Amino acid sequence: MQPSPSSPGALSRRTMLAGAAALAGATATAAATAVPAQAATTATGGGTEAVATAASPASGRRPKAVVFRDVRPFGAARATDLVVVDGRISAGPAPRGAKVVEGGGRIALPSLVDAHIHPDKTTWGGSWVSRKPADGIADYVAQDVELFRAQRRPVAERAYGLMSHAVARGTRAMRAHADVAPAYGLAGAEGVAEARERLRHALDVQIVAFPQHGVVRTPGTAALLERAAREGLVDMIGGIDPIGFDRALDEQLDLVFGIADRHGVGVDIHLHDRGETGLRAMRGIIDRTRALSLAGKVTVSHVFCLPGLSDRELGSVAADLGEQDISLTTVAPSDSLVLPIARLREHGVRVGLGSDGVRDSWSPFGNADMLHRAHLLGWVTDVRLDDELAECYRVATHGGADVMGLAHADLAPGAPADFVLVRGECLPQVVVDMPRRDVVVHGGAVVARDGEFLD
Repeated sequence: MQPSPSSPGALSRRTMLAGAAALAGATATAAATAVPAQAATTATGGGTEAVATAASPASGRRPKAVVFRDVRPFGAARATDLVVVDGRISAGPAPRGAKVVEGGGRIALPSLVDAHIHPDKTTWGGSWVSRKPADGIADYVAQDVELFRAQRRPVAERAYGLMSHAVARGTRAMRAHADVAPAYGLAGAEGVAEARERLRHALDVQIVAFPQHGVVRTPGTAALLERAAREGLVDMIGGIDPIGFDRALDEQLDLVFGIADRHGVGVDIHLHDRGETGLRAMRGIIDRTRALSLAGKVTVSHVFCLPGLSDRELGSVAADLGEQDISLTTVAPSDSLVLPIARLREHGVRVGLGSDGVRDSWSPFGNADMLHRAHLLGWVTDVRLDDELAECYRVATHGGADVMGLAHADLAPGAPADFVLVRGECLPQVVVDMPRRDVVVHGGAVVARDGEFLD
């Protein structure tokens, strides 16, 4: 979470980590139609669950089947039943003995994906923390360490609290950046990994070893990154502003990409540097991705150097990103640095949305609610039209899934049964009003109800 050059006045994450995704006339995702199941209700679970009667498979084991009855996929005018068999949406009738969950006419929408979050740094669920003034990255890093040492709850407990809260708000997957530095060792990554294990039934998690204190400027960090990858603790190796912060473009990128190449993990680099400085770093990332054949395994987060480019310059960079299948992630705190998502997607660039830090030493704000983040994306980019609002939701669902290499949970037959049930009129209205997630389903199982995570 390295700051970019700030404007006059007090520093904050809002001035330092301003980033949002541009939207341009994308159409809403088409609703999938499920074949209704023939169900006979019995009184169980307070009237919300029942037993379905349908033909059993001709042979083999009995599949695990659930029918979500009377739901409206993507806000369709007519309600239908979603049949889930072995964790995936089915086009056929429910097998005999399937459980039935009543939808009550609620809208069914794909679950959300948080493509960039820092759960190891959070104070979520704990006592209020009063933040102090900060004049630059050195102050923020020092405050990170001070807060880490002051916490009575271990990383695993704090991360679990935040991550389970995210599930209750409809998140199906997240890419979690965990600080790795001599001040912490691997405690952040280990704590997030412990929380991931506890939530494996409800949440898909990728962990990034994030060198917030710098790869080169803080001796000992590179060795910790290597160890995290060697021990299989993380899925990706991070980096941070190779020029503006580490002041060692080639050395940092060679270290980060070398570790990734040796251990078969991905790369996810924070890049806040603007202008030519950021573009130089981006060219270094593209070159190493090509040289090491890491296409599809590299992500660049924030990417403040892309907004403001001429259409020709942007097209050139986007073409290289698309050719090497380098994905991008962004957050949405302001309109000052908006990623041109529609233009990037013309070149096949995958772009996801994330919630970034949540109630950490950098900021008291954040809630790990990706529907709220989709709402913010629409707010800061000043969208008005229904298809623009639906596109905000698409970025927060399928966009993040693309970045993480996950199948779209689009409610189509064969798709992962990861979805939320909410009360509302239509998808654009849901993005604006952000209703409670009444039911959250992961792999066909109800993992949260009425806004509360089910342990």
